[in-house]
Amino acid sequence: MNVLVTGGGGFLGKRMVELSLQRGDNVRFLARGSYPDVENLGAKGFQVDLRDRERLKEAVDGVDVVYHVAAKAGFWGPRQEFWSINVDGTRNLLDAMEAAGTPKLVYTSTPSVLGYDHDAENIGNEVPRAEKHESLYGESKAEAERMVLAANSRHIATVALRPHLIFGPGDQLLLPRVLQRAREGRLAIVGDGKNKVDLTYIDNAALAHLDAAIALTSHEAPCAGKPYFISNDEPMVLWDWVCALLEKTGNPKPKRQVSLGTARAIGAVLEMAWKVLPLKGEPPMTRFLASAFAKAHWYDMGPAKRDLGYTVRVSMEQGTQNTVEWLKAAGK
Repeated sequence: MNVLVTGGGGFLGKRMVELSLQRGDNVRFLARGSYPDVENLGAKGFQVDLRDRERLKEAVDGVDVVYHVAAKAGFWGPRQEFWSINVDGTRNLLDAMEAAGTPKLVYTSTPSVLGYDHDAENIGNEVPRAEKHESLYGESKAEAERMVLAANSRHIATVALRPHLIFGPGDQLLLPRVLQRAREGRLAIVGDGKNKVDLTYIDNAALAHLDAAIALTSHEAPCAGKPYFISNDEPMVLWDWVCALLEKTGNPKPKRQVSLGTARAIGAVLEMAWKVLPLKGEPPMTRFLASAFAKAHWYDMGPAKRDLGYTVRVSMEQGTQNTVEWLKAAGK
């Protein structure tokens, strides 16, 4: 199979390139920068920005399935940047695929499209996307997901996956930031510390996309035009898991605990300061982050297992062990 992975130089995208090559696919990947390490695996690189409509046509030509992983991620930044990459870039990709006759799109979405206003416990994909968002990332991904699923037709078969809190070897953002905050004494437990969350080991997240491409036989397949949550299907008490990981990597556990209300109030003040002054970098807390740290968010894996043939290949125990070993070896 001829496949294209957008964002093939990133954490999830690179692992998808590796696993697709192992499966015997002819793989090309798209990224804004140059990634010779990914090309050395045997994939063909296209240095293309999603906002470049003409170059996208060349990248998708002759491809059987596109895995659209590339996105502007994070919880802070200019609205125009999130929108131009996550929404306009996705629209450009869909247009290029239709012009080239590319038949399948597996889109990497996020549970953030639902927001974190309320606890989410074992919820399924029938829950509607949030109408209002406290995160530009969640807002832009929600619009892009809506657009992708609406595009499902006899021209292009589409499906969206929502992997939650991806972790594992190669992560340069999520856990390294947590460990850095812990070392600096800036990490605090938000809420009562008892909230359960789903996490997704990197291999499970990547293989879920490959499962989806196989299941997406046409625009009339059971999974076509629908979103699916993806996780390790083993909800963890978030702060117990974080503290255990900190201990295993030789890092201090958080000594402070703040209520969700206090954390959200602090976040609101910091958001205003970063907008008005404006300050560089990202605020250490936002309302969105406070809720994400304190709320329960875990999901029903039944639909993904039924419609995508998704299975958990790497358990939380094994995934955590692999991650701890990598973090130690990498000096994170």
